[in-house]
Amino acid sequence: MTSQSPDLPHPARHDLRLTDVLFALSDPERLAIVRQLSAGPLDMAQCHLSDPAIPKSTKSHLMKVLREAGVIRNEPLGRGRRLSLRVEDLEARFPGLLASVLKAAG
Repeated sequence: MTSQSPDLPHPARHDLRLTDVLFALSDPERLAIVRQLSAGPLDMAQCHLSDPAIPKSTKSHLMKVLREAGVIRNEPLGRGRRLSLRVEDLEARFPGLLASVLKAAG
């Protein structure tokens, strides 16, 4: 029997809330993850934090906050997980927000 990573819940586009998105983007480590994903999808293992001493459980929590806010999509890919930025959904709900935040953070 093979074990496959479960699908995680993601909010629908119409359920994205500005306060949740802004909260998710307010943390420097979460924002660093979003900046990495702005270049394209990554395997979760390739996504790194600025402080390598941060525990794996903290990294998972950072990803969970971003996913539950609707900023990223976290989907199974083989034995790992694939992360992608929900650019189209964020742009449809909050035009220009993601680009502005990424520009200001750069």
